[in-house]
Amino acid sequence: MKKILLATISLLMMSCYEPPERKCADFKTGKFRTEQTVNGKKTVMEFERNDSLETGILNGKQEIATIRWVNDCEYIMRKKDPKNYREAVAIGVKILTTSKNSYTFEYGEVGKSKKFTATATKISD
Repeated sequence: MKKILLATISLLMMSCYEPPERKCADFKTGKFRTEQTVNGKKTVMEFERNDSLETGILNGKQEIATIRWVNDCEYIMRKKDPKNYREAVAIGVKILTTSKNSYTFEYGEVGKSKKFTATATKISD
């Protein structure tokens, strides 16, 4: 009897939980800025994304990547015109949460378990 009661309470509690709403479509295009600290070094990047390309400047060098949206909240990014194998690696990006003008995302090499998290702020449409 206790097991049935416990199972019923657990189901009721789980049915009441609603994950936060993500408005990923609001961040498919526009100009963005990310700030991130990796190995004690702060990296700032501003980039612009349309539906199929992302262009930005990282470490004083222009980076252009193609974008393929998997769904409203996930896309695969590949460097356009890679010069070596390392640059040809696909990066998976998943938007985890959104707010009015920013989103938190995780990213990492496709097929690898190691992921990183960052936040991007939308500068303009």
